[in-house]
Amino acid sequence: MESASQAGRFRVEPGSNVRLSERPTLITPLYASSSRYHEMLREHVSLLSELQQVFYADNRYAVLLIFQAMDAAGKDSCIRHVMTGINPQGCRVHSFRHPSIEEYEHDFLWRSNAVLPERGHIGIFNRSYYEEVLIVRVHPEILESEGISGASAPTEEVWQDRYRSINDMERHLRANGTRIVKFFLHLSAEEQRKRFLKRIDRPDKNWKFSMADIEERRFWDEYMHAYECCLSATASDDSPWYIVPADDKKSARLIVSSIILELFRSFDLHFPKADPDRVKELKACRRRLSGKA
Repeated sequence: MESASQAGRFRVEPGSNVRLSERPTLITPLYASSSRYHEMLREHVSLLSELQQVFYADNRYAVLLIFQAMDAAGKDSCIRHVMTGINPQGCRVHSFRHPSIEEYEHDFLWRSNAVLPERGHIGIFNRSYYEEVLIVRVHPEILESEGISGASAPTEEVWQDRYRSINDMERHLRANGTRIVKFFLHLSAEEQRKRFLKRIDRPDKNWKFSMADIEERRFWDEYMHAYECCLSATASDDSPWYIVPADDKKSARLIVSSIILELFRSFDLHFPKADPDRVKELKACRRRLSGKA
């Protein structure tokens, strides 16, 4: 599996000072041709599907995969292509949109805590509670809707408090069996511009685009700063961040799928072994089905 050995290159070291300008948005492709890419991705998906079956039956861990990125970085398509072979009974995708009135009445982690995966299941967050230190940092007026004291002029302490809350929550989840892996799909401003133009030109993608997307591009530098602060403050050995070059969607998908595979292989998964009482029960079932009881 060519891309598996590449994964470590993109992990954020805990305690490091992230500079996104020093991280590539484009790398040498991890595939020799388009047909080879499809072959590699099929292999990854097939292996992941097999591991998920044992993971579901093993029922010792939950997995939470978090995807964050600028618009048009390919989160939706990455999730769709990489997780296509997963049994939907054991996997749920949550896309976090603008908070509701009810959600604004709770703490900023409340709505994500309500949909965390249970043991044996995979949860996928397409955006997440990290929006609270990303878009809210770029647009701090949102804090007023959340009832935060001093929202009109938030200090660095506000963000440090939120990083601490996030880190504490992720440590709590880890201690209780949830394994978290976080992906930042690192897209260049130029590649975003090209993808926005495609959304305008293609009728089947027009619905994904609006003037609001153009307006947000004006805050590109502010978003990069917010991401740098967030990645630096919340990367840990237990809940790692991966900065995935996203200008080439195919390589990005191979990187993501290989990292997820490495995670599942680390679990030492097994189908449950039958204890003596269970063996006795199964034998009784066989006798009945065989007409011997």
